[in-house]
Amino acid sequence: MSTADLTMGVTPTTGRGRRVAPPTVDPELAGLMPRSWKMPIIFSILTLVSLLGFCLTVGDGAKSGVLIKVGTTGLADIVLDLPSFPAIGVLTLVMVVLTGFAWAAFVGRSKLNTWFAIGFGAAFVVTFLLWAVSGNANPLQLTSLLSGALFLSVPLIFGSMAGCVCEHVGVINVSIEGQLLGGAFLAAVVGSLTGNPWIGLVAAPVAGALVGCLLAVFAVRYWVDHIIVGVVLNVLVTGLTSYLFSTVLSSSVAMSVPVRLPVWRIPLLAEIPVIGTVLFNQSVLTYIMYIVVIALQIMLFRSRWGLRMRACGEHPRAADTVGIRVNRTRVVNTIIGGAIAGLGGAFFTLANGLAFGKEMSAGRGYIALAAMILGGWKPKGALVAALLFGFADNLQNALGVVGVAVPSQFMLMAPYLVTILAVAGVVGTVRAPAQEGTAYNG
Repeated sequence: MSTADLTMGVTPTTGRGRRVAPPTVDPELAGLMPRSWKMPIIFSILTLVSLLGFCLTVGDGAKSGVLIKVGTTGLADIVLDLPSFPAIGVLTLVMVVLTGFAWAAFVGRSKLNTWFAIGFGAAFVVTFLLWAVSGNANPLQLTSLLSGALFLSVPLIFGSMAGCVCEHVGVINVSIEGQLLGGAFLAAVVGSLTGNPWIGLVAAPVAGALVGCLLAVFAVRYWVDHIIVGVVLNVLVTGLTSYLFSTVLSSSVAMSVPVRLPVWRIPLLAEIPVIGTVLFNQSVLTYIMYIVVIALQIMLFRSRWGLRMRACGEHPRAADTVGIRVNRTRVVNTIIGGAIAGLGGAFFTLANGLAFGKEMSAGRGYIALAAMILGGWKPKGALVAALLFGFADNLQNALGVVGVAVPSQFMLMAPYLVTILAVAGVVGTVRAPAQEGTAYNG
């Protein structure tokens, strides 16, 4: 009986072909499995922050206003004036209860349900928002906050989708930052020269695919360490675009005229109360993102293409034995992943109607990589994680509109702080493709 038989869940046999029962795990040994202490500690710290920093600092009789735009003609917007202390107190109590569940899971050596973590995070965020607008004359515009969060999540979602495509096939894609930046640059240049944002949108994935092609050549063909080559490509694209920006774009008016993709309000769907304005009054690039996420979720786990991809990332030798050309599959899908990330780069220029600027991706590629990890290497999970980071990124804009005096430095570091905490919480609880980053000599 081999170790592979046990790990693959195959019933082992004796030399004569008779089936034998698989070995059972001693309950006493099962109790010695390592405990996960990260979530209880994080929950406890954030609960103390809510109790001492939010509950005890709100003024007596203060109220927190929340404005919800219904979005349907003929219906008035909803304005909620919530008593700050009771509302924050109830949410803090919910956080205390969820922290207790986290510590109970720690003591019992069991895995904390994901919905507990999602519920705790939502309670903490709402508590912070209610505290931030407490006593403020201007209510928090919740619909605008959610709509802006979705909009800012677009490059992160495209980048995380690129990571899913590449890593399921066995290639670690750290060059998402360079692919986003390259897509933003080429989209801006082509869109400005032609005066047509749609042509610029077509050019964006070409730039990402070129960076993906370089990644595939060095990582798959020449067996260079995937992380090293990814970081080098990020530096290369950053330096190249900065040089071209300083020498070519700054001296050419024709190449620096910003063009913008249209915003489409989808009839009927946009009239759905609350969520209609959030989901269906967005840039064209957002609607393309919807299609990409749904298509990848289905194709990765419900198609022959996805099965072949995952086989190359999990067990390339077995894939080779059934006729799958592992290295060719890795090269093709790495280029596809680069094209998807390049499409997301168009957000920085075409979706915003901005001219290209130096390093305008601002580390979003690394956040997209973290979103992919937090989402468990699944498109739908990466989508949720990217929305979380986009929400943190939009807090500064939303609170600035209502005049909340939160230090701008803190709000600027919010998405990166959320990224660190989120990834630290899932380390050891999600599993990457078994052979990612491993060269195959087939």
